Amino acid sequence: MRTWIRLETARLATALRRLDRQAATVLVAVGALVILQDAIGSRRFFYAHAAHIFPAEYADLLAWIWRFGVQGVTGFALPLAILRGLFRQSPGKAGLGRGDWKFGSMAMGLYLPAVMAGTWILSASPAFQAQYPHYAPAATDWTLFLVYEACFLFYWIGWEYLWRGFMLFGTAPAIGPYAIFAQAIPFALLHLNKPLPETVLSLIGGIVLGALVWRCRSFWIAVPIHAAQMMAIDFWCALRARSGADGVGLEALGNALRSLGG
Repeated sequence: MRTWIRLETARLATALRRLDRQAATVLVAVGALVILQDAIGSRRFFYAHAAHIFPAEYADLLAWIWRFGVQGVTGFALPLAILRGLFRQSPGKAGLGRGDWKFGSMAMGLYLPAVMAGTWILSASPAFQAQYPHYAPAATDWTLFLVYEACFLFYWIGWEYLWRGFMLFGTAPAIGPYAIFAQAIPFALLHLNKPLPETVLSLIGGIVLGALVWRCRSFWIAVPIHAAQMMAIDFWCALRARSGADGVGLEALGNALRSLGG
């Protein structure tokens, strides 16, 4: 029995020495950070532990701001501390450099018209109108809409860096371009509670965004692309809520846009 234990212990030690320490740390940390974000970054946590500090009329909006802020910390600040502090990665190797910004800008220019058209069509779905904006009062108050979307941007920095920065660049030295596909899997699984078209698109989009970041060598390009997609769906759904516009034709679009002045 002792001989077996010594043999298995030696095998375990050998296997551990062969592991890429950075990749192993990143993969475990991703899981831990998602758990942490869910534990303390939810709106239910805010309502239970912090809402009483603020005036009741601001609680719902602040609950969303709390969620966005915690995502920024757990998705960006803490992962960056691991790569930069623990593994001494340069900003470029951590995905924070400018990368090929010209290629990224060209991709962004091609993507924006398509996403505006695509989200206009998706916003006609009752399922999407029921979901977006998540903070429902923002749909009928432009001041609240702007505050909500500005805070939402911090969320996207944390969300995108966790997958297209930390996980992609953190595992790339060990598994190379397969990191593109590895980061897309948990990203898609976290969309299971979304409308089915969004869930399917999250897998495809996660791979495409990962490939784009890999090509550009910078996670920053993923932030405006993903943020623009979600802010656009919020915008169109808000216009539909204000105008009652139905359908996807030019008449519906005109009715929706006229509500901007209301």
